[in-house]
Amino acid sequence: MKTAMVLKQIDVLEKELIKLKKDIIHSAAIKVKPKKKKLSLYGSVKGGDITDSMIEESKKNLFRPL
Repeated sequence: MKTAMVLKQIDVLEKELIKLKKDIIHSAAIKVKPKKKKLSLYGSVKGGDITDSMIEESKKNLFRPL
């Protein structure tokens, strides 16, 4: 009789540990910070060659007129 009670208690503890593990994994997944956007020029230019007009247009878009 005593053995059955101990086994039942172990089963309850196992279930509680599984529940705690799921809670910890869930809370860790929520706290994941989004990755910062990397600054890169790759893919920002349409086409193959960069022309002078493209450079001037980029300057106008980047810098405000003084």
